[in-house]
Amino acid sequence: VQLQAFGGGLVQAGGSLRLSCVASGRSIYAANMAWFRQAPGQEREFVAAISWSGGTTDYTDSVKGRFTISRDTAKNTVYLQMNSLKPEDAAVYYCAADSPFSSLVATHVSEYDYWGQGTLVTVSS
Repeated sequence: VQLQAFGGGLVQAGGSLRLSCVASGRSIYAANMAWFRQAPGQEREFVAAISWSGGTTDYTDSVKGRFTISRDTAKNTVYLQMNSLKPEDAAVYYCAADSPFSSLVATHVSEYDYWGQGTLVTVSS
């Protein structure tokens, strides 16, 4: 499966962006999906994940209440709605897909098998 993330850009602090991750090659309907981010000089970190059914979501503490992950199975797409953005949210955001029908919604980089190319989010203060 190939993943393509887009929707990043420059936004002022307090603003919003919606990232999209479109899958091609095969359907992601059975895969747990996640967003990670990586700021310059830092390790890639977990942001949000959603189960293949859409019934379970998980977020890192710093984005809870501000970010929402969702998926549209028909469009083979996963979204990350980011509101009330802060300068510390600036990073390259990556989407990732797990193996089909994984029972756990993983939060670690090593648990995901497929990665998109990343989209840059810049937040000005």
